[in-house]
Amino acid sequence: MKLPDTHTKNWHNKDIVFRPVGIIHSEHHEQENTPIQSVFNPSVGYVELFPEYAEGLRDIESFTYLYLLYCFDRATSVCLLQKPFLDGEKERGIFAIRHFNRPNPLGLSIVKLRKVQGNILEVEGVDVLDGTPLIDIKPYVRQFDHRDEVKSGWVDEKHLDDIAAWNSTPKELRNRDRTNR
Repeated sequence: MKLPDTHTKNWHNKDIVFRPVGIIHSEHHEQENTPIQSVFNPSVGYVELFPEYAEGLRDIESFTYLYLLYCFDRATSVCLLQKPFLDGEKERGIFAIRHFNRPNPLGLSIVKLRKVQGNILEVEGVDVLDGTPLIDIKPYVRQFDHRDEVKSGWVDEKHLDDIAAWNSTPKELRNRDRTNR
């Protein structure tokens, strides 16, 4: 397939700059002991929006879940091939996994909104290191975001039916048998 190169020429090797809109506060202080996905983790944390963005929270309390987009500010390198935490056997392309060592260290989590107090959101299911810079918040909208008949690539092959019962941190997953059954 031949694509026009106009846009490629405009953007290849260019910078896009984002400024944090807030900070994510959590009980997690080490990557090794931080859950790999919010669904595996009931811990409560706080999203602190900088005061100049607080008005943007209007009506957010009517949503149950939120997407948090943030910067993996403590990523250690860029690796295009990486062994995922759920599969210690095989390297996968970085865009086929959710590891933090990415070309653009952006993270995405779905958290449950518990409470709004001014510019502070109390959220549940925090899988982010304490002090992580927040780039954006978006509401989870069931009518837009839910999909039926979804394939989850290599993850479907791992037979992870009981994964919710695991302690899904990088440290614990390395100690677990993650091979196909």
